[in-house]
This record gives sequence, structure tokens and C-alpha cells, in this order.
Amino acid sequence: MKPSLQLRTSQHLALTPQLQQSIRLLQLSTLELQNEVDQIIQQNPLLERLDDPLDNSLRLLADGALNPTSPNTASPEPTTTEPASIPSSDESDGAPETDQLPHSDAETISADWNYDESSKTNKSSDDEDSRPQIESPPETLREHLMEQVRLSSYDQRKLALLTLMVDAIDENGFLIESLDEILSWLPSELNVSLAELTESLAILQSLDPPGIGARSLSECLSLQIKLLANVPFVTRRTALAIVENHLGLFAQRDFTKLKKALDCDDEDLREAQVIIKRCNPRPGAVFANDAADAVQPDVIVKRAANGWSVELNQDVVPRLQLNAMYAGILKNNKGGARLSTQLQEAKWLIKNLRHRFDTILRVAQAIVERQKNFFSHGAVAMRPLVLREIADTLNLHESTISRVTTQKYMLTPHGMFELKYFFGSHIGTEAGGEASSTAIRELIKQLIGAEDQKSPFSDSKIAEILGEQGIVIARRTVAKYRESMKIPPVNLRKSL
Repeated sequence: MKPSLQLRTSQHLALTPQLQQSIRLLQLSTLELQNEVDQIIQQNPLLERLDDPLDNSLRLLADGALNPTSPNTASPEPTTTEPASIPSSDESDGAPETDQLPHSDAETISADWNYDESSKTNKSSDDEDSRPQIESPPETLREHLMEQVRLSSYDQRKLALLTLMVDAIDENGFLIESLDEILSWLPSELNVSLAELTESLAILQSLDPPGIGARSLSECLSLQIKLLANVPFVTRRTALAIVENHLGLFAQRDFTKLKKALDCDDEDLREAQVIIKRCNPRPGAVFANDAADAVQPDVIVKRAANGWSVELNQDVVPRLQLNAMYAGILKNNKGGARLSTQLQEAKWLIKNLRHRFDTILRVAQAIVERQKNFFSHGAVAMRPLVLREIADTLNLHESTISRVTTQKYMLTPHGMFELKYFFGSHIGTEAGGEASSTAIRELIKQLIGAEDQKSPFSDSKIAEILGEQGIVIARRTVAKYRESMKIPPVNLRKSL
């Protein structure tokens, strides 16, 4: 068979760079989107932001005085920013085109307060009160302990050993290594004995906060109970016996075995339990500087006259426009191929960002339309919902709905929720209907919240109660939902 050349036409689906960018922007969270936009702006001179995050920041000079050129110190007269006009590369008539996200109208920015007027006083520039005070960083656990160590009157060797012990404390306030381990890696020429380390540990454990330097949870609680004031002798003795010898039984709430082991009654055990609960199992955690990142909603749901309205959160929408200088260069046909390519990329980005937020808004509106009862009555009124239902309604692919609902948040009168929260499986009812798994979780939570703590409901009992309400559910399903809400089992919910 001879080789030959043949021409053949066929169709195939290809992902263009514009479509790839659109898909990527759709699945990014709000924080990731802001970082992505900032990175693109740094690489493309034709793009600029109208919503610079630092526009409303108060800038300081090197000496701590207010910068007179800061935006907040500018004149309160409103200024107008006009979007750049550029020639369209895909229109035959050469008409100029304006690309801006998300508003095409001129923006008006006004200062609410003139810092120049507020900072003018009769005091001299050398006066300390004439300059703003900068907030100092919060005190760390090590700084708090070392301050107490430096105020002591110990000799240099003792201070060095105490510093060594402080450095061996973890963020929760526990000694992360045993004294034998610390002694093993100390140089032998220092002649440090185990007795010296033990004495240094005792001094460390006497510092504030109480319970610091403990080697176990039992020792941590014991140190705090010994320092508690106004505690009767019998109650303190019972509490110490529990944390030192029977902490496992106490954690499991096996009060029958505890009373037998301690030879006490319910009243004595209840008083000891109150004392133990006053202790902090992580004494060093109060000095932790871990600040949780605040989640910003992508959409906001508000009550309207005819139901519920959904709107985009404009604070998370990047407002972009084309740079006026480069737009003028291209308008006069003086730009090269590089600028033309960057122009097209800038227009793609603005268009894809607009498409991203339009899609999020459409999906959020469809969710609110189907979950009206949730917004009116709470989680117990949540109805079953799957991604395909929203996809069919909006004529989108199911994978697109999945991308839109991942790491996108909705602010509602009931709190902040990820869009995926409104989707859930269903469980059948005796009447032949369906109940949402989210609503069943809320019912379980309400049942446990209203139970008698001396005789809490077991998973089987909860399943039985839900069955009486017409919801057919197995015990293991109740256990799965309870664990997903981080609710402890029945034996750990029991109290005296």
C-alpha cells in the first residue's frame, strides 16, 4: 500500500487561552482572585485599578508624622476618574471602546474627614501627643516569662538555666522535653545536675500564668488547682485526686466508677468538677497571636418587599480600567505588536472577571429561589438540593456550578455560609416526601441542645424521636451527622 497525502475536515473542541483564564478565575476564592489580579496588573501596563486597597490608608513619614500627601489628608472636594477610551481591535468602524469593571459610570470619591484639620493643635512638633501612637505587637509567652525571670534576684547560672527551661516551653505552655532529655544534650563541662534542672523547673512552674511548665495535662491541672483561692480543703483534695489519678475516668464521664474510687457522693463530685472546669488546659494559649482570616462574602442576601434579593458584594469586585496613556498610544497607531497583545489580554481579563461575577450572582439567585424557606425559617426548613438542579435551570454544566459554589460565601440574616452549604442529600419520610440532610442535622442539634444532661439521648433514641416525626433514619446515620457537627457521644455529654 503506497503512502499518500489526504485532506480531511473534522471538528474538535479546543480550550482557547481566554476560556482557560475564564475557568481559572471562576474557581478562585476571593483572596486568590485579588492576588491573581494584582499579579496580572504588574505584568500588563495597560491595566490599572480604580480600587487600590491602599487608597484609603493613612501614610506616615519616617518620624511618625502624618504624610500630607496621603489620600486621607487630601481636600474633601470630590474628584472624578474617567475610564480610558481605546480603539477596538475587533470592530471594523474603528469606534473607541471603553472597558471597565464593574461600573461604566464615573466614580466619585470624597473624603469624610480631613486629617490635616484634626491634627492641627497648639502643641509644638516636639510634643509626644502631637504624633500618632503606633500600636506595639502583642506580648509573646516567652517575653512574658522572661520578664518575670529578669525581675528575680537569682545568680547568673540560675538565670541561664531558667532561660533554658523557658526556651523548652511550647506554645501551649507545656515542657516539650523531659528533664533527662534536656540534661543529655547539655555539655558535660557545665556540670549541670538533674537536681538543678528540677529546681529550675519548680521556679518556672511558679510563674504566671498558672500551670506553665507542666509535663502533662494532669500536672498542668494539678498546678492550677493548688493555686486556686477560696476552695474548701475537701473539694481541693477531691479535685487533685481526680486529675492526678483518675483523669481518664473523668474525661469519659464515668461518674459511677469515680464515686466508687474516691468514696464520695454526687455533691462532692459535682463541686470538684466545678473546680476542675475553672482550670485552663492550655495556659500558654492566651498569648497566641494567631488571628483568623476574616471571610468576605461574595454575595449578600437581604429581605425585600417581594421576598429575598441577592446582590454582589462590591467590596470584593476588582474595578479595572485601561491605562489612559497607553490607550492614547494605541489610538494614534504608535504601539507595537507587544502593546496590542497586552491590550487584547487586558480586555480578556475584564470580560472574564465580569463573566465570573455574573455567574456567581446567577447561581446565588437560583439557590435563594429554591431555599426561600431557609431564609425565612432557618436550617430546619432547608430543602434537598443537588448541583444538577441548578445546572439545568441556568443551562450550565454541573462542573461549572461546582466551581462557582466552592470557596464562595453568602451573607444571610442567619450568618455567613459557603454556597455549597445549601446543597445536600435527602432522606425519605413516611409520607413519601424528602427531607434535607442539613435540616436533619439541625433537628439533631436542637434535640441534643434541649436534652436532660443527666440523661442525654443516645443515637438510637434520637433516631426513634425523628421516626415519630415522620423522618426515617438509621442509628448509624444519626451518629454520622452528630460526628460531622463535632457533638460528643452520649457518655461524654452526661453530667451530674
